[in-house]
Amino acid sequence: MRGLTLLAALAIGFGRSDLGAQSTYTRATHVYKQVGGTEIKADVYRLLGDEVRPAVIWIHGGGLIFGDRTTIRPDQLIRFLDAGFAVISIDYRLAPETKLPAIIEDLRDACQWVRDQGPALFAIDPNRVAVVGNSAGGYLALVAGFAVSPRPKALVSFYGYGDLAGDWTARPDPNYLAMPRVSKEDAAKAVGGTVISESPRYPRVLFYTHARQTGRWIREIAALEPARNRGQLGRLSPIRQVTRDFPPTLLLHGDRDIDVPFEESARMAIALKRHGVPHRLVRMRNYDHLFDVYPTGWTQEGAKPVGLQDPKVAAAYDDVVAFLKSHIDR
Repeated sequence: MRGLTLLAALAIGFGRSDLGAQSTYTRATHVYKQVGGTEIKADVYRLLGDEVRPAVIWIHGGGLIFGDRTTIRPDQLIRFLDAGFAVISIDYRLAPETKLPAIIEDLRDACQWVRDQGPALFAIDPNRVAVVGNSAGGYLALVAGFAVSPRPKALVSFYGYGDLAGDWTARPDPNYLAMPRVSKEDAAKAVGGTVISESPRYPRVLFYTHARQTGRWIREIAALEPARNRGQLGRLSPIRQVTRDFPPTLLLHGDRDIDVPFEESARMAIALKRHGVPHRLVRMRNYDHLFDVYPTGWTQEGAKPVGLQDPKVAAAYDDVVAFLKSHIDR
């Protein structure tokens, strides 16, 4: 793929959830937090009825720069619901207007809100809560393993990252350099000074692309210099915060991921093993980033979201559900 068509692919997004005619599921939107004039929201999905259910907190991706709670894929959402979970899809403040420590604060507050308010508002068991996320949301899911108290019962990271101090975060990325260059001026126009907690991919994806092309991504999301602030970045990196008390963790990653290196999940698995944390790494052979949505590759011309219609992706989701069920009641 060449020229503007690749940037168009970047702007596709996951699509907004649409349960269609499914009358057995409900969705309710709540404001779990307000900062100044910014409302930060969560969508709660659950089966009809009053049965108390375990909960999955779902966190969207987008490089911490774009995206929102509505981008959870319907086929994945229904898979969790049919397995008996309530699903709480959360927003969080977005970079660069908000920096990473405050984003993690939103994560903490969302988890606390689910535990404190969830039993009364949407009939969940506060002692049976797991956190699931993809890409940047996968990173935040892993952050929940050390930054949230009490810790979730289980974590699932789809192609997330555990080490913000790694070289891959601080150098111009060759895969993004092969895409049409985004100028500093166009990148600046894509974001603004107003604090926000939800957005479509475009135009903010231009800012993310520019940050990856110039090696400035960490500087933009965390206001830290990788060469000078490795200690601070380490404290924001799950791989450097693993202890034996880290929650059971499932990692899923395509080994041909051109956005987040597969090694990020492989190294995270090594750290978990070193500390005796129950875990599993699902290596999706020959799959790219967003494998659970675009099994044939998200950068392909005319790529369509196949999702769980792909047998290997469906099998991976079977693993996710089985992993959550095996740990959430412990």
